[in-house]
Amino acid sequence: MRPQTPGYSFRVTAQRGHARAGVLSTPHGDVPTPTFMPVGTQGSVKALGPTEVAATGARVVLGNTYHLWLRPGPELVAAHGSLHGFARWPHAMLTDSGGFQAFSLSDRRKTTEEGFAFSSHLDGKKMFLSPEEAMRVQGLLGADIAMQLDICPPGQAPRDEIAAAIDRTTRWARRCLASKRADQALFGIIQGGTHEDLRVAHAAELAELPFDGLALGGFSVGEPIEQMWRTVSAVAHQVDPERPRYLMGVGTPRDLVASILAGVDMFDCVLPTRNARNGQALTRSGRVVLKQARYRDDQRPLDEACPCDCCRGGFSRAYLRHLYVAKEILVLRLVSHHNLTLYGQLVADARASIAAGDLAGFQARWARAGADGDPA
Repeated sequence: MRPQTPGYSFRVTAQRGHARAGVLSTPHGDVPTPTFMPVGTQGSVKALGPTEVAATGARVVLGNTYHLWLRPGPELVAAHGSLHGFARWPHAMLTDSGGFQAFSLSDRRKTTEEGFAFSSHLDGKKMFLSPEEAMRVQGLLGADIAMQLDICPPGQAPRDEIAAAIDRTTRWARRCLASKRADQALFGIIQGGTHEDLRVAHAAELAELPFDGLALGGFSVGEPIEQMWRTVSAVAHQVDPERPRYLMGVGTPRDLVASILAGVDMFDCVLPTRNARNGQALTRSGRVVLKQARYRDDQRPLDEACPCDCCRGGFSRAYLRHLYVAKEILVLRLVSHHNLTLYGQLVADARASIAAGDLAGFQARWARAGADGDPA
């Protein structure tokens, strides 16, 4: 069933094998795909302002429904012009449903057919997240794209538990569709662990519903990375080609390259900004761990070809190491901007390479990005 939300559309502009470039149109502008969406958990991409985030090439930022529901509250956000106005982000926004946070709160939540009952990690307050409440909260937050509430089983869960999670996710999908704002796009979430047959069947089932896009959820939750890649490669291209395909919470530059080749259009992950705050800069040649003594006298920028504020400004690895060891806030900003710029360059190169038919060159250019070891 085709999606029906006004103001949204998706079209593929080029395809080579399973890899494809396209345009996702939203009320807050067009988003070229493949695209990487920086994570702004609390309505802010940590350490960076909206202009800095946009300068990395990002045209969608992700907000976290669970955290914004608890603090400051969706009603307050709505009173300030939705999350766009509150956070001063002029481009498209996506909010997750809170389902993954419920998954991660296994020691303080109970799951029933109606939803998740849990205690707030902030103050212990009793909370209940149902599909209807997830849609109400995301409606007030006002992002362009909302996500359905789903069940995310652990990576090593037995097959029967994963099958039950799929069934409940589909029932909740229908409840979310019935409760969503008419002017807000909604994506369904495909579950199935690393079982290819379950994934393909669930993708087909959700494709019968009027979602604006379809996401692959429940990856990077404890399964071996090789199994994740194998499953994504087998399943992604079988998800409805007329809608954007979103791989949730994944991952490294290597993950993005493999998943783009498999047919994925959209990504989000905390890795580039979290690694930056831990003193790890990602480059095309490998990873720079700033606390290491090898960089104490290193006069090179992180990447001479990088256009980010850090590299273009000529800040040396030695200076960045000094800032990190001295616990200066500036290093968190500079390296966060650098890492997100790397991701922005990766997806921009993917789009250009797909259009030019140069997938081999794309793979070669990004083969070492973010890898372990001393970069050349």
